[in-house]
Amino acid sequence: MSVRRPPVNKVLIAALSLFIFNASAQAAETLRIGYQKSSTLITLLKQQGTLEKDLAAHGVQVSWHEFPSGLPLLESLNVGNVDISADVADTVPVFAQAAGANLTFFAQETASPDAQAIVVRQDSPLKTLADLKGKKVAVTKAAGTHYLLIAALNKAGLKFSDIQPAYLTPADGRAAFENGKVDAWVTWEPFLTSVQRQLPTRVLAGGAGLAQYKRYYLTSTAYAQAHPDVLKLVFADLQKAGEWTKAHPDQAAAVLGPLWGNLDSATVQAANQHRTYQVQPVKLDQLGEQQSIADAFFSAGLLPKPVDTKTVAIWHP
Repeated sequence: MSVRRPPVNKVLIAALSLFIFNASAQAAETLRIGYQKSSTLITLLKQQGTLEKDLAAHGVQVSWHEFPSGLPLLESLNVGNVDISADVADTVPVFAQAAGANLTFFAQETASPDAQAIVVRQDSPLKTLADLKGKKVAVTKAAGTHYLLIAALNKAGLKFSDIQPAYLTPADGRAAFENGKVDAWVTWEPFLTSVQRQLPTRVLAGGAGLAQYKRYYLTSTAYAQAHPDVLKLVFADLQKAGEWTKAHPDQAAAVLGPLWGNLDSATVQAANQHRTYQVQPVKLDQLGEQQSIADAFFSAGLLPKPVDTKTVAIWHP
């Protein structure tokens, strides 16, 4: 008995069509998330599998991509290597704007000024901000603490050029501070509480009255336009994660402690008390300090050109 075979060209067309469909479906159904170790809420969602479960119910898979800091993360977002960015400090988008990045704000964490500070050793001769003149200060470039340092110096009547900045990552900054290689260190949570609990330190200036320290979540403008439904789900899960973190501080600390260098539960909980973790939509009229940040960095010669922070794109849930 002979078996009738379909024409070869039809078989090839069918196979090719299936391949194209699968390839495009895979690209459309994978959300690539960029994050840092300090991305608290995204880290919790990742560890607990909450976001992946909720997105899977809508046919969307998740791939995770870790970055050492905010600037490389937004650079990767701008060139299309990731689709959304976990929270970055309020200073980071300013640098991205100066570089011409086409990014969209889709969420923010409300101000947490107490989550950063300028610290010195307990026995340091530095007593006021004015005493920083000529001193070596460790700070992470483009981080929220970078703006805190500029604002603090301005308050003391000093210019950024009046100090010796040591641009260091948090880990290197801690080592330099601990070993007396720098006179002061500007840092944020959980590094702030960690050093305060482990070393004899004093706070020379906190963020209150100087820097609001908001954190923003961003996406590429193209992704925001093409996948508002996905962003809506991510936004809702971030809000729930923030509420859960505040309602269950011990459980959150149990998840975050090992990821934050095996910090003990008490340190993590104390650090998290300085963060609001209140996730809200971004509104253009609430970006006033963004312009102050941009102007301060430009005046200090840290931005190549002035930046109009109101030209950003904003996604509304």
